[in-house]
Amino acid sequence: MEAEKTRTAEVMMREMPELKWFKPLVSFALLFVICFLFYFPVNNPIMIKGITSRILGTQSNAEYNELATVLKRASMVNKTVIITTLNEAWAVPGSVMDLFLESFRIGEGTKVLLNYLLIVAVDHKSFEWCKSIHPHCYSLTTPGVDFASEKRFMTLDYLKLMWRRIDFLRTVLELGYNFAFTDADVMWLRDPFPHFTDDAEISIACDYYQGNPTDRNNKANGGFNFVKSNLKSIEFYKYWYKSRVQYPNSHDQSVFEMIKNDKNVITNGLKIRYLDTSYFGGFCQPSKDMNKVCTMHANCCVGIEKKLHDLRLVLEDWRNFTALPTEKRRLVGSSAIWRAPSECKIW
Repeated sequence: MEAEKTRTAEVMMREMPELKWFKPLVSFALLFVICFLFYFPVNNPIMIKGITSRILGTQSNAEYNELATVLKRASMVNKTVIITTLNEAWAVPGSVMDLFLESFRIGEGTKVLLNYLLIVAVDHKSFEWCKSIHPHCYSLTTPGVDFASEKRFMTLDYLKLMWRRIDFLRTVLELGYNFAFTDADVMWLRDPFPHFTDDAEISIACDYYQGNPTDRNNKANGGFNFVKSNLKSIEFYKYWYKSRVQYPNSHDQSVFEMIKNDKNVITNGLKIRYLDTSYFGGFCQPSKDMNKVCTMHANCCVGIEKKLHDLRLVLEDWRNFTALPTEKRRLVGSSAIWRAPSECKIW
């Protein structure tokens, strides 16, 4: 009897028609899930903090909630924030961070921008110091990594810090916020926002500017950029962060240069605009006109003491220039010479 039941079952299995609809149904379900995860509106922080955090595993729901709250408090009406990072080495009086904040106070049209500055502290001491001097602070920790001390250029901890920063900025974009990211060794001398246009997802400063804002041969510098939050910029930041595996022992700026012409980036339609060093200068290529300059960056310089020395010169030169009568400023602005770089002359 049992043998007969077994034979009957085998016959039924052989004669059962193939479920041709099953595989397409599974494929459709997978496609639906992928579309749902990656194409929901970028301005929906509730979905982002609840779904993205679980998938990417970089931040908990509580951290997303806290970040969303801080961003809302610090942002302009158009959901734009200014972001810089801080660690313990720069969290002391007389540090580069002090000069950074001072530049906002003495710049033209920049003091009000402090209301929209979010300082991201990467260790406990710098977070506590930030709260004592500034209203908008966020603690960004990384389990098992100590970012407190000075991170010398291209050391392992320096690279970890740079890539942690890229991952964090991707989160800001996912929460629906545009940002102007600035290293703390960038002096803000004029309001830069009028120079950011709507025709690009990323507006980025240059070490060396070739004269054309769309020329991808310009050498970008990730220490100052303005990024619009949309699907293109979010996907680029994901791809940028993922590319660190393909280019080990490279920092974020180098990888940006290596991937900006990748097929994935071109297909995505991401538009990059390079900022003229006449307005966004640095020690690599200083602005030549004090009537135009918006920012000066201590790039092409390694070491806190060298940066401190030369950034103090920048602020002194700026004070001397802005103390001149308006008409004289117009006349001498294009011929004024920065004393910096001085200590930073040798890379």
